[in-house]
Amino acid sequence: MKNYHINTKCIQEGYTPKNGESRVLPIYQSTTYKYDSSEHVGKLFDLEEEGFFYTRLANPTVDCVEKKIAALEGGVGAMCTSSGQAASLIAILNICGSGDHMISSAAIYGGTTNLFAVTLKKLGVEVTFVDPEATEEELQKAIRENTKLIFAETLANPALVVTDIEKFATVAHKNGIPLIIDNTFATPINCRPFEFGADIVVHSTSKYMDGHAVVLGGVIVDSGNFNWDNGKFPGLSTPDESYHGMIYTKACGKSAYIVKARVQLMRDLGSSPSPNSAFLLNLGLETLHLRMERHCSNALTVAKWLEENDKIAWVNYPGLKSSKYYNLAQKYMPNGTCGVISFGVKGGREAAVKLMDHLKLAAIVVHVADARTSVLHPASTTHRQLTDEQLVSAGVAPDLIRMSIGIEYVDDIISDIEQALELI
Repeated sequence: MKNYHINTKCIQEGYTPKNGESRVLPIYQSTTYKYDSSEHVGKLFDLEEEGFFYTRLANPTVDCVEKKIAALEGGVGAMCTSSGQAASLIAILNICGSGDHMISSAAIYGGTTNLFAVTLKKLGVEVTFVDPEATEEELQKAIRENTKLIFAETLANPALVVTDIEKFATVAHKNGIPLIIDNTFATPINCRPFEFGADIVVHSTSKYMDGHAVVLGGVIVDSGNFNWDNGKFPGLSTPDESYHGMIYTKACGKSAYIVKARVQLMRDLGSSPSPNSAFLLNLGLETLHLRMERHCSNALTVAKWLEENDKIAWVNYPGLKSSKYYNLAQKYMPNGTCGVISFGVKGGREAAVKLMDHLKLAAIVVHVADARTSVLHPASTTHRQLTDEQLVSAGVAPDLIRMSIGIEYVDDIISDIEQALELI
């Protein structure tokens, strides 16, 4: 492929049809593949040759989508998974095991927090959560001898904290460990974390990459830049007996991390996407650059309108000049952040619920980052059992409304909010 602009890569990367082949990426809806000799299949299992032998590990449709995403992020390889949660889990288990320690920004998606604090703890991996605004010195104090990685989100869901990627990368690399960044909200259209020092990127592709709320998925992307041969990662730099003693760093070079994730973790955990899911994801990727531009411009317009409305108590959106994260957002995402905003309504919890119930265009759904505008009021839904005091302790204000701004005509979105506010 030529070094096309990222907008072109959304459409052209990953699949190039040959003479007389399908113009559109085909769906290879098959679990298995035929070969002419046992010797050939044996070489595939020994990783001596490239090819497809079982869809749990690799599939032609999925492979094309992985190549496209790797190109968008600027990585050496990618591996799609059945969900974003699976991507985060495999990304960590690929280099962490029982007795190891990791550091994570405290401002991350709640489901990821549970994965780290509950499930990984049961597996023997200890996690220290740190303030995303911690200084390099404070981050350094959290490092231990057995620390294997640092994890953060480009834009935190739903707090919209902007991570200082270079700061986190500096501390990680000073200690010989990688930085893993969840780039779901920003997408590679607005931020390419590898350019700021991140080593591994993960996504919930169920969000903007899909963009239509039709298919679950996740992906891990390997930058190929980290030195896994520094003595801290024996799983990558010592023989793997399940592959006749193969050493990934020697056999796979810059792709050691992503190859191990596939042939060892995906082999054993089986969190693979279906070919049909990959096909639908690819359709979303083809318009990602167009949708992100509209999501961001709409969100900024709505955020500015809310900021001027006397019935709104506060607005949180990194694209606003009033945001404490505005300067970081300009550094890492100068062309836009995402389409998610949060705001509070004067009158507290009761007023927020009333606003939600009177919205007509915006739908109440437990999802974000698709083409349609949606809202969620955590205090009356996902956190409804908590008192107002408990909500504040949990970081969820009683009046907080999370709104995922879609790609509809922006004046219609504003009119919908305006008519609902008039009823409060």
